[in-house]
Amino acid sequence: MTPFQILAALITLAAVFSYLNHRYLKLPQTIGVMALGLATSLILLAVGEHFPAVYDSAHKLLNSIPLSETVLQGMLGYLLFAGALHLNLADVWAHRRVIFTLATVGVVLSTVIVGGLMWLALLALNVPIPWSHCLLCGTLISPTDPVAVLAIMKSLSAPKALEVQISGESLFNDGIGVVVFLAVLGFAGLGGEHHSGPPRVATVLFLFFREAVGGAAFGLFCGLIAYQMLKRIDQYQVEILISLALVTGGYALAQSLHVSGPIAMVVAGLFIGNRGRQFAMSEQTRVHLDLFWELIDDILNSILFLLIGLELLVLSWERVYIIAGLIAIVVTLVARLISVTLPIMILRPFVRVPRHAVTLLTWGGLRGGISIALALSLQDPSRGHRQLSVDILIVMTYVVVVFSIGVQGLTIGALLRRTMKNAPLENP
Repeated sequence: MTPFQILAALITLAAVFSYLNHRYLKLPQTIGVMALGLATSLILLAVGEHFPAVYDSAHKLLNSIPLSETVLQGMLGYLLFAGALHLNLADVWAHRRVIFTLATVGVVLSTVIVGGLMWLALLALNVPIPWSHCLLCGTLISPTDPVAVLAIMKSLSAPKALEVQISGESLFNDGIGVVVFLAVLGFAGLGGEHHSGPPRVATVLFLFFREAVGGAAFGLFCGLIAYQMLKRIDQYQVEILISLALVTGGYALAQSLHVSGPIAMVVAGLFIGNRGRQFAMSEQTRVHLDLFWELIDDILNSILFLLIGLELLVLSWERVYIIAGLIAIVVTLVARLISVTLPIMILRPFVRVPRHAVTLLTWGGLRGGISIALALSLQDPSRGHRQLSVDILIVMTYVVVVFSIGVQGLTIGALLRRTMKNAPLENP
């Protein structure tokens, strides 16, 4: 199939599944689309037992879609910019200590806990993979996914402080997550010729500075250029095109400069969504810009969560992999609880933390398509025996993501309402 035919199939399926969900399931759109994608995958697997040609066609279609590149180099910049565009910078700054601590210390702590516990669990299952590969699993599923979090948070009426902390953490933890991921690739021996061997501390620090700090500076620079252009005209069609060019060209250039494209788009989105909205746009432009990016966000989210559901078709579903994935769910929740509790305990005397913050931050820390995309980026047929580790890492990540979106995403609203009913969420 041609790229256009593949895109046509995905958009059509996303539209049909969105209609069916809205008409019958009544679930949040992203969750409903993913659920229907999973159901379709299971039906195709069952049908494939009797009609192999049907399964082979679907399998071939899914294999022709490079999910890792589609998410990391295509959709992510637009989704992050759209999410950051509606965050109030003053609110983010007010909760900067919690957001920064969870996005750095919390990610590293969770990575180590997940790696250690999964190594012990896999040993008990007689799956001999190196501890460094289990640590890599921790880097995949420890950072919360901004796409999944923002998609779910939009449907909740969460207290402002909690919404800002959860959304802000998910938007800003990509920098540290990428650095830890790339660093552990070297230890695990899965990083290819350019990332082989244990990285030095200086290399990791330079990587963090280049990705996180460089990405933030580049995003601010791009945002300033777009801001000056927006300020000098008042025609919403051109201004929307400028914002689209900011994301498309900015993300592509960030990749060429080897700085964090995700962080650059978050900073650019915050700048345009705050200063740009206040000083460089008319009311008509604000309305049209918000509608445009809301539509982009909804369309891309529908396609992404559809792909997550359909990805079930192309994974290796060994019995031991499934067991490991179920264990990984528990391990991930335990690691998240610890990595949230410790920073909150340390910060509580100095910052205002909502009541039940630990519970809600733990259950609201969703994983999504970015984790799966990073896991799939490890695939390389030339690795031979090391492919065992990659296959089980991908399945574990997938199971955690599906549970996170399908179970945590569906129940976080009920948990929030219950905690608000039992006690006020704000500190007295």
